[in-house]
Amino acid sequence: MVDITEKKPVYREAAAEGVIRLKPETLRLIKEGKVEKGDVLEVTRAAVAMAVKKTSELLPLCHPIPVTHVETSFDFPSDDELRLTVKVKTVAQTGVEMEALTGVAVGLLNVWDMVKKYEKDAEGQYPDTRIEYIRVVSKVKTSPSSP
Repeated sequence: MVDITEKKPVYREAAAEGVIRLKPETLRLIKEGKVEKGDVLEVTRAAVAMAVKKTSELLPLCHPIPVTHVETSFDFPSDDELRLTVKVKTVAQTGVEMEALTGVAVGLLNVWDMVKKYEKDAEGQYPDTRIEYIRVVSKVKTSPSSP
C-alpha cells in the first residue's frame, strides 16, 4: 500500500458510471417493477452500498476509508440501455474513485443477475446483454470546510 500517514484528511468525492445493454423488453420489466426477482433498482442500490463499503477487502492495495455517503442513480439513455451512476463521499487521506468504480461494477452485475432469465436466448446464451463501460466521471478534493 502507498504510505498516506502524513497526508491530512480532506473532503473527497468521486462519481463513476457504467452502462448495461439489455433487451428493450427487459428494460420495460425493470421500469414497471415486474422482474420476478424483485425491484431491480432498489436491490441494486443496496448492492452498490455494500460493494462500496467492501472495496478495500476486494482490492488488495486500497486503503479502508470512512465512506460518509453513497448516492446511486439510474437513467435510460436509449430503449436498450440502463446507465448507473454512483457518487461516493468521504473525509479521508485518500480518494474514493475505486469505491465508486466498484459500486458501479457490482451494481451492473447485480442488474444482470436479476434479469438474466429474460436475457437468455433458446440456447441459454446472452447475445444482447453486455456491460459496455465503467468509468470515473468526476473527482473532487477540497478542504473539509468547503465540500
